[in-house]
Amino acid sequence: MIRPLLAAALILFPLTAAANGFEPVRDKGQFLSLIENRELRIGLYDLTLKVLPDGRIEGEALGWYVTGTWAWRDGYFCREMDWSGYAIRYNCQLVEVRGGDELRFTVDQGRGDSARFRLR
Repeated sequence: MIRPLLAAALILFPLTAAANGFEPVRDKGQFLSLIENRELRIGLYDLTLKVLPDGRIEGEALGWYVTGTWAWRDGYFCREMDWSGYAIRYNCQLVEVRGGDELRFTVDQGRGDSARFRLR
């Protein structure tokens, strides 16, 4: 029972949808420059992800490995992942940046829930 709940946390952490200074990232080049040699982190969930320029995602959440693939399509970050055997479905997400060290991903091309990550 706990693993599906943790997977839900990995998929998305619901947050307020208010803009709060976030600006859309619509260009793959801009996105790559933001994540280059950095990790995406959510400390509360001990979640660390590396989104690599070659289309791979690697990381760890609560001690379990995360792998996946991503592509930039029509201005959106599209990804699918696996969290130690738990499949996280394909989804295209709106990416927004605030201050150069925080990214927000909103599922369903910006129409769903959001997750905020610190860039380290």
